[in-house]
Amino acid sequence: MRLAWFLIPFFVASLAAAQAADPADGATTRLEETTVTGTREKQSLSETPATVGVVKDAEIRALRPTHPSQIMGQVPGVWVNVTGGEGHMTAIRQPLTTNPVYLYLEDGIPTRSTGFFNHNALYEVNVPQAGGIEVNKGPGTALYGSDAIGGVINVLTRPAPLKPEADLMGEAGGHGWKRLLATGGNTSGNDGWRTDLNLTSTDGWREHTAYDRQSGTVRWDRSLGDNAAVKTVIAYSNIDQETAGSSTISQSDYENNPTATYTPISFRKVEAFRVSAAYEKEMGDSLLSITPYFRDNSMDLLANWSLGYDPTVYNTSNRSFGVLAKYRRDFAPYRTRLIAGVDIDRSPGGRLEKYIVTSTTGSGYTTRYLGYTEAATVYDYDVTYQGVSPYLHGEMSPSDRVRVTAGLRYDNASYRYRNNLADGAIGVTPTRFYGHVGDTSVDYRHASPKLGVTLAFTPEVSGFAAYNHAFRAPSEGQLFRPATGNSASNAQATAQSAVGLKPVKVDSYETGVRGKSNAVNYEVSVYHMTKTDDIVSFQATSTDPRVAQNAGKTVHQGVEIGLGADMTSEWRLDLAYSYARHIYENWVNNTADYSGKEMENAPRTIANTRLSCRPAALNGGRVTLEWVKLGSYWIDAVNSIRYSGHDLLNLRANYPVSREWEVFGSVTNLGDKRYADSTSFATVSGTNIPTYAPGLPRTFYAGVRYLWHE
Repeated sequence: MRLAWFLIPFFVASLAAAQAADPADGATTRLEETTVTGTREKQSLSETPATVGVVKDAEIRALRPTHPSQIMGQVPGVWVNVTGGEGHMTAIRQPLTTNPVYLYLEDGIPTRSTGFFNHNALYEVNVPQAGGIEVNKGPGTALYGSDAIGGVINVLTRPAPLKPEADLMGEAGGHGWKRLLATGGNTSGNDGWRTDLNLTSTDGWREHTAYDRQSGTVRWDRSLGDNAAVKTVIAYSNIDQETAGSSTISQSDYENNPTATYTPISFRKVEAFRVSAAYEKEMGDSLLSITPYFRDNSMDLLANWSLGYDPTVYNTSNRSFGVLAKYRRDFAPYRTRLIAGVDIDRSPGGRLEKYIVTSTTGSGYTTRYLGYTEAATVYDYDVTYQGVSPYLHGEMSPSDRVRVTAGLRYDNASYRYRNNLADGAIGVTPTRFYGHVGDTSVDYRHASPKLGVTLAFTPEVSGFAAYNHAFRAPSEGQLFRPATGNSASNAQATAQSAVGLKPVKVDSYETGVRGKSNAVNYEVSVYHMTKTDDIVSFQATSTDPRVAQNAGKTVHQGVEIGLGADMTSEWRLDLAYSYARHIYENWVNNTADYSGKEMENAPRTIANTRLSCRPAALNGGRVTLEWVKLGSYWIDAVNSIRYSGHDLLNLRANYPVSREWEVFGSVTNLGDKRYADSTSFATVSGTNIPTYAPGLPRTFYAGVRYLWHE
């Protein structure tokens, strides 16, 4: 079965090559598509030994996504759900998860430091005004370190316009949705600038799901002469949201009262500030790049998912000072390229967390939380992450058609932890204790190799094969904020086991083919990935402490297909499809053995199909019908209950009234179908009962856009 999957791209390549003629002189030409994420500078996609999904600037501006899920789903194998507001979880070659298995970048710079991962990372970035999105699926290249297991998501800022430009868009929709997007800029002499502003507000369609957002981005490009330039980017986001949208409810309420929520007291307040200055200087066949950056992240959170077993309110924050430096040199023989670089990151941060006493009504898994009062401080610590990571990346072409890539990265990472409370466990109830370790240091050293090759079958068709190794260092929460214990000794045992955690490791093999023929472009890839030393919460007996340990092994394999076809001058079809299986290869958790079971929250099928029409009567406008399909998946690890999946239809249209004015509108969930954004379960009398976080019903949006430029 595994061999058959890996042969798929070669069958596709053979069929495509049979339809294309080789150039008369035997030389190959490069596909026009490029990517910047793999090597941190522009590179031909046909010579990139990885599966890369690219969402272009024009598509983002045409779609005007109200949530990252609406744009990310256009990439094969990517599922981004909605947890409330612009919050989300992501699934890329992994089940839907909050674990730190993805690396989020803005113009190649991580938006957060290792150790302070946030699965909602895309809401800290101004996605609706991005200049493009690239998704490197699978483990990151040698140029990226911890967290790049499932994929690397790089959101690009828009460059300055060459002439004066102002673009203003106002939008309104159901459930109190209001948004203003404004951008403008100019280029004068050696300087170009662009400023973006995003003001968003909504009441939310479920109870207590309102949120407000203010985001701004300033980009300044300056030419320094002598083939040198500096790109400065300043970005800020402030998000204030009620997070009851991710709160699951009973099946009865899901079907009959979907606006209900059991956790109206939950909230999330986020501030994210980033500034970077990328200096680049070309010197003949070489390039020097130095990018210093600063980040400041903070979050206040009352989590809804843990109110029943670990009710707290807390603040986490960290500041980062770092630099990305690299030197690239090209050599004439075999078109050889060498890149040597180093990433340096120092991120001091901390956590202040208080236990809360809640007032409730009802009982069991339908308990409704009405209010709370703060009680004892259970965590108060400072922690500094520091990383120094040199890497080496090389490429060469032993023939005109073949490109070989290899790389090695060495990560030297450490945490320095200081406990501001007394060492030992803190008890807040007779059966709930929080454990603490004393001041300590945790160090990780890891080497990550990669090897890849691309082959041009014809000028229009290329294939690739690659091996990548990656790792994920435990986050600060996994290390220093462990699970609670039912006694002081159990809580301390849990805390001691947490600081001993090792990195999770991944080995990935993939192969694929991409190309274009006439009006059709496509990409097919298959992958097989094994994750070892995954972190398992283990409890020998019901009276023993629940400890975290590196004992899990999972296998992830699948096929991904992307297709775009201009059927006529007016009609276009786009397809993003994936089929995957995610298996617990070896997983013993809390006295249960899940080995051989399919992982929960892991649909086998994910698909997005878009049919677009540009009739002459719309004066350059477009109408798009989108079909979103999510296959069924297990809700629990024991594979006893299943979500049936869903199919949704969305409709979007725009019409340019004049050169400056445009009107647009959309309808999401056109069929008004009941579906779940996420699922969970409650155990009642030994039986797992499904619970659901319902998705948005049919909702209308409409807006107007004004564009002025010389």
